[in-house]
Parts: sequence; C-alpha cells; structure tokens
Amino acid sequence: MLTITRKLEFDAGHRIPDHGSQCRNLHGHRYTLQITLTGEVVEKDGESDNGMIMDFGDIKALANEHLVNLWDHSFIVYEKDYIIKNFLEKLPGHKTVVIDRVPTVENLAKIAFDILKVVYHGRFGRTLELTKVTLYETPNCWAEIDG
Repeated sequence: MLTITRKLEFDAGHRIPDHGSQCRNLHGHRYTLQITLTGEVVEKDGESDNGMIMDFGDIKALANEHLVNLWDHSFIVYEKDYIIKNFLEKLPGHKTVVIDRVPTVENLAKIAFDILKVVYHGRFGRTLELTKVTLYETPNCWAEIDG
C-alpha cells in the first residue's frame, strides 16, 4: 500500500467564543487542507488511473464538492454561539456553516476527516482509505487526525 496527499486551500471566518485572548473576536484564516489517502496502485492497462492510487484531480473534485466549496468564504459558527449565530442569520444570503462544536482547528480537522472518510472509502470499487487529514489554520499552526 502507498499513500498520496492532495493539498487544497480555502478561506473562512470563525471565532472561539470562550477563548481568553483575541481568538474570541471574529476573524478569518487562509486554511490549507491536506488529504492523505492509502490504497493500491491501479495496474490495469487502458484505465485512466493506471499507475495511480487515485487521480489527484478526482481527489480535488470530491473534496471541493463535499467540503471545500461549502466552507470556502463562509463563517463557521458553533451552534451554541447564539449571539453570532443569530446575527449571521439576519444577513441576507450570508454563507454560514453551523457546526456542533467550537470551530477550533482541532475540531474542524475532525469534522473534515469524518466527512471525507465516507467520500473516499472504496471509491471506484478500489481499496482506498482516507488515512489522514491535516488542516493548517496558519503556516505555523495545524491539527492532524489519523484514521
């Protein structure tokens, strides 16, 4: 088994409502998402993915469809952060993502992993597993989750 990793980026806002410092304020990040898949290399002449675990373009398309496009240029808010959630609901057409936990990079990485695990599992009838998600909040700060 080999692993491959695809990197994608998106922008999103959030806040950590109970944080003791500046992260309790509304702010945003340029997130970098790394998706690592493990699988067997396709060895079938005539197949588009021959010699690959999965086409990097397919990894990107699936991640965009199920996660990145939903989170990009959104404000990710904790469902119990009522002040901000109620404010955002009043903004017509605002792209808000409501989640069931505080939107720390650790929690966002876990949510991303849970969403994408189902998306990639056995895709195209192959032995394919999501084995790791790394989410960078800044170039110096990130969270990783292994399957």
